[in-house]
Amino acid sequence: MKLYIDTADLREINEIYGYGVLQGVTTNPSLVAKALTSAGETFSSEDAFYARFKEVIKQIATLVKAPVSAEVLSSKAEDMYKEAKELAAIDENVVIKLPMNEEGLQTCSKLATDGIAVNMTLVFSANQALLAARAGAKYISPFIGRIDDTGADGMQLIRDIREIGDIHGLTAEIIAASVRHPQHVTQAALAGAHIATVPYKVIRAMVKHPLTDIGIRRFLSDWEKAKREL
Repeated sequence: MKLYIDTADLREINEIYGYGVLQGVTTNPSLVAKALTSAGETFSSEDAFYARFKEVIKQIATLVKAPVSAEVLSSKAEDMYKEAKELAAIDENVVIKLPMNEEGLQTCSKLATDGIAVNMTLVFSANQALLAARAGAKYISPFIGRIDDTGADGMQLIRDIREIGDIHGLTAEIIAASVRHPQHVTQAALAGAHIATVPYKVIRAMVKHPLTDIGIRRFLSDWEKAKREL
């Protein structure tokens, strides 16, 4: 299973990229706005924000040289398609993120014909995943955390989508999204997700284990003792 980071914060991306484990990035307008406002940036208009949004996508794609999902802001298929073409022109690694609805499916089909990669997001059922795959989506993003919030089993959805894909030879990759904690990453890998897109704090938590920390301290203590006895 490949690991993506779910953020638009260049500092976070740069740090995790340095681990040598990062194989892609997912963003959305909310994540971009959060990263920019946290850096103290303000915008006088929607056009100003959108121009900066595209700059951020370019910066991320240049840094990671791997798939970067950029979400459209439009709600109508015609506008989605036009916006998607603009975003896809930013960098060859930009993947267009579309919502799983009628307008999104129409746009996905047209973009797939154009050879532009699509990540169909906000997927909450196996039927939605099947439709997205048949419309030509390269990636399908079921939101496992939000499904769990309703009392259902997000991982079962991953398993169902993977089984349907394997039975019918579908090529769309499953991105486990809305990951809340390290156990979600383990579960997604076991359930057959091709990718997990993981928040910065969760990736950091995946690195840690108390026994590792204890072991490091013990090794250092033993080494210091050995040096004194030389």
